[in-house]
Amino acid sequence: MLEILTGTGLAAAAGLNAYIPLLLMGLVARFDWIQLPTGWTWIENEWILVIFGVLFLIEIVADKIPAVDSINDWIQTVIRPASGGIVFSGGIGTSTVAVDDPNTFFSSGAWIPVVIGIVLALLMSLAKTAIRPVANVVTGGLAAPALSTAEDGASIALSIFAIVAPILVIITLIIMAIGATALIRRLRRKRRARDVSAGDASAQVPS
Repeated sequence: MLEILTGTGLAAAAGLNAYIPLLLMGLVARFDWIQLPTGWTWIENEWILVIFGVLFLIEIVADKIPAVDSINDWIQTVIRPASGGIVFSGGIGTSTVAVDDPNTFFSSGAWIPVVIGIVLALLMSLAKTAIRPVANVVTGGLAAPALSTAEDGASIALSIFAIVAPILVIITLIIMAIGATALIRRLRRKRRARDVSAGDASAQVPS
């Protein structure tokens, strides 16, 4: 069960930022804090980590610029699921501080965890991609840096919890779902209020 939560947390984190869970897995494995399963040890290669780091920095900047962030989201719609498939599949077989003897839930079908990770990351990425343009329109682009920072923080938290305390992944995802629902409702109210104000202003213009 903990293995599934580890994979889920990492895949969900990848849906918010493709490179954070990959970087974290690679770094902690390189320092021998976790033991990656056979076939996934390439993640801890120093050159791979440098590439992930550069891509992460590009993502950090692009995701905080209004309009650019929406374009980046559509591009990342392909990259985030791929990352999710990698970290879910690697995560369920990784020996961590919380999982010292990962079992073989998917030993008979190596492709299954990859597909699960792709789906989880894709759903998270699509939710992010749907919310961001609306937030930018309602706030005039001011929401982009704040939302991006919050998403990066959530991705970091999910990645850490997935490795250290997988049970916290469930709590974090519930909190995120509640927060996203509240945000969507607030944005809808602001949009309706703005439309009403625009309609009133139009009605007052003399013909």
